[in-house]
Amino acid sequence: MTCVRLPLIEPDVANFAPFGRLLAVPPGQRGARSDFYGDAVELYDPGAFVSDADTRLSIARVHPRARSVRYLERHFKHTQAFVPLTARPFVAVLGPPCPHTLPDVESVRAFRFPPGTGFMMHIGTWHEFPFALESTMDLLVILRNETNRDLERRSHDEAEGADLQKRNVQNRLGVQFEF
Repeated sequence: MTCVRLPLIEPDVANFAPFGRLLAVPPGQRGARSDFYGDAVELYDPGAFVSDADTRLSIARVHPRARSVRYLERHFKHTQAFVPLTARPFVAVLGPPCPHTLPDVESVRAFRFPPGTGFMMHIGTWHEFPFALESTMDLLVILRNETNRDLERRSHDEAEGADLQKRNVQNRLGVQFEF
């Protein structure tokens, strides 16, 4: 098996664009104002969340775990989002959308998100569930309920459904990503 060491990258608008959008107030930018609240409320548009139906909000309590990736998954019907509810950094391992049934090993990246910054992925972005770095943290997860049902249909250490492909990249590609 080949071990691919992924350096931790601080995400910015440009380097994260192939994977999705950052969910944070852009530095140095002013938001739109409301006639009702004046300067007391600024609104920023991170981009449209896309889901055809059955969308769910859930809170995931994420505990530190080994910094290696065995699985990558992607979704076909929604732009999944992860929003931190605790002020702690975390890591997301991502591969951009591609037309193949497996991610492109060379394009997989590990992003270290600072406290207060979340992300929303493009449809089809390969990813592993985020990793807590320092201690347990909570993440708001926005996804389709169908994805949760698809994850329950395990077969040969993977899962698949209409909105999910979860692949064991260690078995299929002989690769283990680490950061």
